[in-house]
Amino acid sequence: MQNHHYLYAADAILILHVLFVAFVVLGLAAIFIGRAKCWPWVRNPWFRMIHLLGIGYVVIQSWFGIMCPLTVWEKALRAKAGAVVYTGDFIEHWLSKLLFFEAPLWVFATVYTLFGAAVLGSWFWVRPRAFGAAPSAERDPNP
Repeated sequence: MQNHHYLYAADAILILHVLFVAFVVLGLAAIFIGRAKCWPWVRNPWFRMIHLLGIGYVVIQSWFGIMCPLTVWEKALRAKAGAVVYTGDFIEHWLSKLLFFEAPLWVFATVYTLFGAAVLGSWFWVRPRAFGAAPSAERDPNP
């Protein structure tokens, strides 16, 4: 694999990372908005379980001081390509700025834990359907 292939792979992982963060953050917003707008899909148990497990994984990583595997993989690919600093193209530069902040680890653990608590709370405030249950066309039973 030539060096630029490693950079392309690192960029792809960065995009995947941004999509994961967007899923977690925007997913919670969609759940709350969907409750108000009676969107049945926000009660999909698969969506809700994957959403809860996604933030749960992030929270546990932060408690144990484990770096995200996507970050580790991306950095390893950039190192293999000989890229020391994020000096890539526009998308790479801004996606990196969007994801990576400088702060003590306890700040991240606190923010992730609070966000995880909000996601867990949404499980009770906007209850998902039971697995296998069809979406209801009726008004939300627990508004």
